[in-house]
Amino acid sequence: MTNTITVDTLTRWLTGFADRVTEQREYLTELDSAIGDADHGANMARGMAAVVDKIGQDPAATADALLKTTGMTLVSSVGGASGPLYGTFFLRMGASAGAVPELDAAALGAALRAGYEGILQRGKAEPGDKTMIDAMLPALDAYDAAAASGSLADALAAASAAAAEGRDATEPLVARKGRASYLGERSAGHIDPGSASTALLFDALAAAA
Repeated sequence: MTNTITVDTLTRWLTGFADRVTEQREYLTELDSAIGDADHGANMARGMAAVVDKIGQDPAATADALLKTTGMTLVSSVGGASGPLYGTFFLRMGASAGAVPELDAAALGAALRAGYEGILQRGKAEPGDKTMIDAMLPALDAYDAAAASGSLADALAAASAAAAEGRDATEPLVARKGRASYLGERSAGHIDPGSASTALLFDALAAAA
């Protein structure tokens, strides 16, 4: 495996993520029915199906074009909070990546971090609020630590494992943001659906690479 990630690999990532949210649609909806609007699985599956359709019709030659198309498609096709949040993530990733055919480990890490910062700004959530941030931040920190000394594949595997741990760690938390926060203490004991889809996002990225 080379230490770069190409547009083809990024495309495999997005199609793999679409496959995963479709496969896990009922599970994501089940999580969301406990503490949210019961639509996260359906929304993400619909949005990513639209992304796969769009990038299949009009393949991108550069990372920014692919990621910006993904972000704009999600914003326009997904309801609820997940569309704007995931859309912002991919739009910011694209802006960071630039018009290049491939990214090295540092550039990919910077793009992922830019996407995360976009979610922070849009969602106003912090670590511990029981949101997708609680899976994404550990994933990025693990990626950065592993990328400093190992291969890109190792870094992505570490990120995927950390995202899954972050997802599981949301279960005992009391939600402080989003629809789940209306439940107060009753939101504890449930995994956050956004953190669950974020874990799928990093699992798909590790698999694509």
